[in-house]
Amino acid sequence: MRIAILSRNPSLYSTRRLVQAARSRGHDVRVIDTLAVAVEMGLNLEGRSGHKVITSGPLGLTRTGHIPEVDAIIPRIGTSITLYGLAVVRQFEAMGVITTAVASAIACSRDKLHSLQRMSRSGLPIPRTAVIAQPKALFSAVHAVGGVPVVIKLIRGTQGKGVVLAKNLATAAAVLKQVHKAKQQALIQEYLAESHGRDTRIIVVGNRCIAAMERIASDDDFRANLHRGGTAVSFSPDKGISALAISATKAHGLAVAGVDLIHSQRGPLLLEVNSSPGLEGIEGVTGVDISSEIVTHLERIFHKKLRPSS
Repeated sequence: MRIAILSRNPSLYSTRRLVQAARSRGHDVRVIDTLAVAVEMGLNLEGRSGHKVITSGPLGLTRTGHIPEVDAIIPRIGTSITLYGLAVVRQFEAMGVITTAVASAIACSRDKLHSLQRMSRSGLPIPRTAVIAQPKALFSAVHAVGGVPVVIKLIRGTQGKGVVLAKNLATAAAVLKQVHKAKQQALIQEYLAESHGRDTRIIVVGNRCIAAMERIASDDDFRANLHRGGTAVSFSPDKGISALAISATKAHGLAVAGVDLIHSQRGPLLLEVNSSPGLEGIEGVTGVDISSEIVTHLERIFHKKLRPSS
C-alpha cells in the first residue's frame, strides 16, 4: 500500500513513528509537506501518472506540486494551517484515497463549540457550557453553568493554550474583554473541583480503545496537558468509559482520535476530541504501539475496498 503522511515536520515523534510502523509492515510511505501540495481544480486530471516533485527535503520530506498517487493518507494537520490542510485532505478524498480523518471530521474537532454541539446532539455527557457573543451576556452565561469559578476556553485552541480558570466575575470579564478585543470566541464551562488538574486521554482506532492514560497537572495548574509540564500514568478504562470514547469518536466521523474526558460526581464528561493526537506521551506511558495500530486499521480498510462485493 502507498501511504502518505501529511506533516510539515518529519522529525516529530508522531510522524517518525508512523513512518517506521508503515515501513515495518512493508508499505511504501512518504511524508508530504501539506502546504507544498497544490490543490488543482477545473482541470482534466484523468490519465495523469505519478506526481511532479519540486524538491526533496531532509528526513524523507517530499514537497510536491501535484497531488501524489497514493492509496491512503494519515493527516497530521497543525492548527496553524487548518484551512489549507482541510482543502488538501478534501482533494485526496475526491480522488478516492483512504484517510484516517476526513476533512469534515477534522474541521469539527478543531472547533470546540461545533464539537460539543455534535456530542450533545448525540446524547453524550459534556460539562455545562455556554457561549456568548457579547461581554454583557457574561453574568447570565456564568449563572447558566453553575456560577463562578468557571473555565473559559477559546473555541480554537490546543494543548491547554487559551484556557483560563476564572475564580470570580471580575476575572472572567477581563478575560472575555481580551478575547473580544482579539476578535475571537470563547466558551464558558462549569468548573468541577473534583477533577482539578486531572483528565483522561483515550486513543480510539477503528472503533476500539487501544490505549489510555490519566494526566496529572504540574504544581497547582488545573490543566493536565503534558505540553504544560504535566505527568501521566497508564489507565485502564472500564466498559462504560470505553463505550463513551468510541461514541464520541463516531459522533465526529473519525477513524482515529484522542478523546479527552474528566471524572465528575455525575460520572465521566467528555471535554474534546482530537483528530491528530500526539503519540509520544501515551506510547511511552502505556507501551502500546499505537502507530502500528493506525497502519493496521488502514490495511483493513484498503483490503475491504479491494474485495469485490458479492
